[in-house]
Formats: sequence, C-alpha cells, structure tokens
Amino acid sequence: MSIHLFATIVTPTAVAANNRGEGDGSTLATLQTITRGNDQYTTVSADAIRWGLRDYFQQHVPEIVNRTFDPDGDLYHLKDEKCSAEKFIDDDLFGYMDAKRDKDNNNATVKRRGAVEVCRAVSLDPYWGDVAFGSKGGAKGKTSIHQTQMHLTAYQYTVALTPETLKYRDRAGLLLDALVGIRHVGGNHSRFLYEFRPESIVLRVTTDPSPWIMGCFERVGDGVGCQELERLIRSGDVAADELFVGGKIVKTPYGDNLNGLGIAVFDGVKAAKEAAKKKLVKLGILEVIAS
Repeated sequence: MSIHLFATIVTPTAVAANNRGEGDGSTLATLQTITRGNDQYTTVSADAIRWGLRDYFQQHVPEIVNRTFDPDGDLYHLKDEKCSAEKFIDDDLFGYMDAKRDKDNNNATVKRRGAVEVCRAVSLDPYWGDVAFGSKGGAKGKTSIHQTQMHLTAYQYTVALTPETLKYRDRAGLLLDALVGIRHVGGNHSRFLYEFRPESIVLRVTTDPSPWIMGCFERVGDGVGCQELERLIRSGDVAADELFVGGKIVKTPYGDNLNGLGIAVFDGVKAAKEAAKKKLVKLGILEVIAS
C-alpha cells in the first residue's frame, strides 16, 4: 500500500492584510472572505501558499528549482521551458502545464499534475470588518485615499503528499523543511509581514488515503485547541502511532491529553518534523535525514 504524508498547520496569531498582490485600481485593499454559519472568515488561497513554498526552495535549493522569481523585475524565469519533474523539485512537487498545438493543429499539451495538494487557509476567528484608512492631501488631482482591510487572526491549512508519486521520494523531506520555514505568503505588497510558519503542527504518516486531520484546530478563548483531534483518536478513526504533534499546543491541557492517548508530542515544531522524517526513513521513503 502507498504511504501518505499529511500536515495540518495553525499559524501564530498576527495582523493579516491583502495577500493578492497588485490592486485592481480601487481605493480599498480587500481580504478574501468565506461564509461559515452566520459569520465571515478570511481566507488565503492555496496558490499563495504554494508560492511561499516555491520561494523557500528558491532560497534554499536554487540549483534544483526551475521557476524563479525576480523581485526587481517582478518577473518569473524558467531555467528550462520544457519543464522536467526529474531535474527540478518545483516541477515535481507542484506540476506544470504547457498548452500548445502541433504542426497539424492537434493538441500537444505537456503537463504533470502536482504531487502536493494544498487547501485554502481559513482564519480561526470571524472577521468583523477592521479597516485601516489613510489619505494624502496636496494640489488638485494629487489627493489620494486608501483603505486596507485587516484581520487579527491565525490561519489553518492542510497539505497532502503521496511520496511515491514523486520522481525522487527524498523530496518529501525537503517539503517538510519548507512547511516549517515558509515565509512569504500573507501580506499586502511589501508593507505587511504575516508569519505563516506553524505555531503548532499535526503530521500524519499513514497508509490511509484520507487526511482526517483537516480542520482539527479551533479557537479556544485566546488560545488554540484540538478537541476534534482527540475525538478522532478515541474513536479509532486515526491511529495514535501515525501522528506527530509539535508546537505551542503541546504546552496546553490538549497537549497533555494527546500525550495520554499515546501520540508522539514535541515542544517544538521542528522536532515533530524531524520525527516524521525518521518515520519516513523507517518506511523506506527517505534514504537520509537532512535539513
């Protein structure tokens, strides 16, 4: 049976703003929102998260990255326009598509489905409409007004990978490194920094093709809880020995409960990541552990 790797991440709580890049010409920089029940929650696209992972690889393993971003020219560059999952980690993990026709006008599209699946990140807290307002006076025609929607919240999202679908399975270890080192995801142009790394993380290494751990974190008071994760373990739907939990959640009563259920818990996110790597080595997915 195939081995699957799942990770659910909850970020630190911070002030988030528009993550969509260039504005549409209006004076309001909006957040993307989604409705759940009677409340609206802010959301960050899977594309933005994938961009952040690409940026990590560009900074740390540039020799095996095909698509790179030049911030000075605001342009993307490809080392090889034909793309190659064997040569490049980003082509392997995230896939590609070159839509084209041959000389007889037949479909000659070359594509690869991305091995990594990423869901949208959703805020733990409802969005109540906080807006920053700014204006600049001056001569006629030079007055400017701008508004920026902001949200003090944490975000939760899940990533899935079946390592055997990769050309080189050791790249699963590099993905784990990227998940705990991700940076450029949230933020309005260069004016905002939102720390998108895990404050707490749940990793699952399993033969079960379904993650089950999506949405397992929830807001509890000013902190974060994981009552749903406890329920999944007690019900037998998720085996305790498949899970590695690390980060701030471990220092809460929920962490004590998880430890009592037989789950491997770690004070640090990075320690949990390394433990998951060791499990992948034991299963023959990774050959070596390297960060």
